[in-house]
Amino acid sequence: MEIKVKAVAGTLESSDVYVIIEPNSTGIELEIESVVMGQYGDDVKRVVLESLDELGVTSAKVLINDKGAIEPVIKSRIQTVVTRAAQQKFTWK
Repeated sequence: MEIKVKAVAGTLESSDVYVIIEPNSTGIELEIESVVMGQYGDDVKRVVLESLDELGVTSAKVLINDKGAIEPVIKSRIQTVVTRAAQQKFTWK
């Protein structure tokens, strides 16, 4: 999916993740801030990148503010923010 506009999803509440995505012409730029970075930072990064890949996003600037979200929450926030930014409706595969 092509990222057309800046979009946000999520909250800054505990166990959630706040995601900002915007267009970028130089591939994926990922910035992560997490309260559990030392323990789960690599896992958060993996889930975000896998989710973007599954959705066909090849260029975007993505800012993540993780408050201890579990994997399904991260995936759902990425799906939501990407479909908003692509100005499309999400369809389940």
